[in-house]
Amino acid sequence: MIPDTVILWEWLAFAVRWTHVITAIAWIGSSFYFIALDLGLQKAAHLPKGAHGEEWQVHGGGFYHIQKYLVAPERMPEHLTWFKWESYSTWLSGAALLMVTYWAGANLFLIDPAKADLAIWQAIIVSGGSLAIGWLIYDGLCKSPLGNRPTVLTLLLFMALVVMGWGYDQVFTGRAALLHLGAFTATIMTANVFLIIMPNQRVVVADLKAGRAPDPKYGKIAKLRSTHNNYLTLPVVFLMLSNHYPLAFASQWNWLIAALIFLMGVTIRHFFNTMHARKGQLWWTWAVTVLLFIGIMWLSALGLNRDSYDQAMARPLTPSEARFAEAKGFDEVSRTVIGRCSMCHAREPVWDGIHHAPKGVLLETPSDIARAAREIYVQAGLTDAMPPANITGMEDGERDQILRWFRQVGAWGMAGL
Repeated sequence: MIPDTVILWEWLAFAVRWTHVITAIAWIGSSFYFIALDLGLQKAAHLPKGAHGEEWQVHGGGFYHIQKYLVAPERMPEHLTWFKWESYSTWLSGAALLMVTYWAGANLFLIDPAKADLAIWQAIIVSGGSLAIGWLIYDGLCKSPLGNRPTVLTLLLFMALVVMGWGYDQVFTGRAALLHLGAFTATIMTANVFLIIMPNQRVVVADLKAGRAPDPKYGKIAKLRSTHNNYLTLPVVFLMLSNHYPLAFASQWNWLIAALIFLMGVTIRHFFNTMHARKGQLWWTWAVTVLLFIGIMWLSALGLNRDSYDQAMARPLTPSEARFAEAKGFDEVSRTVIGRCSMCHAREPVWDGIHHAPKGVLLETPSDIARAAREIYVQAGLTDAMPPANITGMEDGERDQILRWFRQVGAWGMAGL
């Protein structure tokens, strides 16, 4: 039996997500390693000319002797390893995942008509365009005289991230808002590598090959961007995982929660950076981190922004959604889903311990069900992932009913979903 298009699409999404996670681990791992190495370098009398410091390390049963040149060695080494593809692959796979999940599933995951009733093409332009514009603004700030005032520049960057988080929440669903803030930050980080750090390194390498003394300014510029990347890494990881936690993305204060997460990234990295530089262990940073996290929990307890629900329910179905609402068996499927799933997937869940609809998916009206046709098909038809542990007792016949209903329209009839 040939898998239907939805199955192929789900496995494509899984492959892209898997690639994204693997490359992100490689990028974050190498980034953290080199920051720790750089901060832990020791000066010694026997160092070669131009060497800034050295470090002895042991791993996997072997000893490693590492030396860093602040600008460059006197001559070009025969073999030079460039650390760049980890960053590029992470961004490219993340961009592909954004397209597969949020652009292809715009009506369900990206667009909130109560905030901004956008056409799919308009939402995609805002999504992709904001990433490019954000980089241009950030890069302009770094290249301005503020580049010589790193503390002021960092504060401005933080303010820009807060504004972007708020702005995304005015346009997109809460889930998409936090995801896009993470993509916005990750775009800055990868563009730092691709457009600043690597070109500067190539200038230095070219000077070495030509027998010229490299200009140290290129290393200084790259160092600033690398430091920004270091402090932004942990918040990006949180934002990329936030779609699993409605308490973060479905709160009316999700943009402020994201702002506190950025501050937590600073306090955590400051502890480890100081420790790796052998300047002590600043335990007070963990106290600040805990207080910030308590603030996040308090904000999440303030609940959802429900003011827009009536307007969202009044939005007419798209032609693609209408096809599922008109398909044979829709009334039966609606009764099944409302009876088995709506106690959790509701605007005000009634299941004990569930405060927000899982992943922000609502399934308490026929219109909700038509909009979530593919998710219902995959989670409760093709598989028994939902309800969890079949806690509401969905029967095999009900699952078969979902399969028959969806396949009447099929994946090829889902354009625009």
